[in-house]
Amino acid sequence: MLRVDLWDRVLRTLSERFDLSETASGRAEFTVECNPETVTPELMERLRAGGVNRVSMGAQSFESRHLKTLERRHDPENVARAIEIARRAGIERQSIDLIFGVPGQTLADWQADLDQAIGLGTEHVSCYNLTYEPNTAMTARLKRGEFVAADEDVEVEMYECTRERLAAAGLMRYEISNYAKPGCEARHNLAYWRQESWLAAGPSASGHVGHWRWKNVARLDDYLHAASEDGLPPATDVEAPDEARLLQETFWTGLRLAAGVEPEALLMRSETVRPGSRLRLERLREKLVSSGQMHEQSSVWRLTDAGMLQADAIAVDVMAAIDG
Repeated sequence: MLRVDLWDRVLRTLSERFDLSETASGRAEFTVECNPETVTPELMERLRAGGVNRVSMGAQSFESRHLKTLERRHDPENVARAIEIARRAGIERQSIDLIFGVPGQTLADWQADLDQAIGLGTEHVSCYNLTYEPNTAMTARLKRGEFVAADEDVEVEMYECTRERLAAAGLMRYEISNYAKPGCEARHNLAYWRQESWLAAGPSASGHVGHWRWKNVARLDDYLHAASEDGLPPATDVEAPDEARLLQETFWTGLRLAAGVEPEALLMRSETVRPGSRLRLERLREKLVSSGQMHEQSSVWRLTDAGMLQADAIAVDVMAAIDG
């Protein structure tokens, strides 16, 4: 929603502060999230000139009535238009975000959304199950009875359909909600799941550096005017480095990835931090393998398709096994 001239200032400042041309893994990935309604040739050209080489387009659905339920106001036809504008501007990589489990959405509706996303020829698709977070408008509307939440069995069918349909189009699942052509996985997504570092700029942004976690204050006035003595914006929800928590997060976020977790070094660290945890984790692994939710191959723990459906519950069990 920034004016183009303000985008110029942001991009110029970033280029002055950071080397955005190369990373250890090659050319830098520079993504901007876009609402299809706000994409213009001028904006895309300015972004590309500023180094942006990837856009993530918030399609959510290609069905107007589902967009209305989600309170998204864009015209579904504008998604393809926005993708084409980005390509013409020279932004080489594009991703599409979709949401399933929308009240009133059928399996056929979801299949049609997937087919339209595939038809756009993007290299990456993120498919998120609609969740009802506390203190949000969607949750309030659900409690008021404005709609009925999707049936859980239908959501399972949608999730399984997603994996099968996207794989058939060459988009492989690399994380529970993310699918990409080989080599086109989003590096920033992987950074989150691999416990790497990221900075937080702007109100409400979350950061993770040196295993410190924090969130910037939410109000813009506070962010701009209440800087601390060291010049940093005030933060909330600050979590200091904690080895047990880090192990828990490394295990459960790693298991969200199709690549899985190499457990040996983590098991050794876990036993040092929480004596007895190695045995508890190995027993949990045996239980998950026996139930068909995990398979162990070449000393890597990976969730099966059935395990991916229960990933949140498995995460709770992993954290409990470490804590004892």
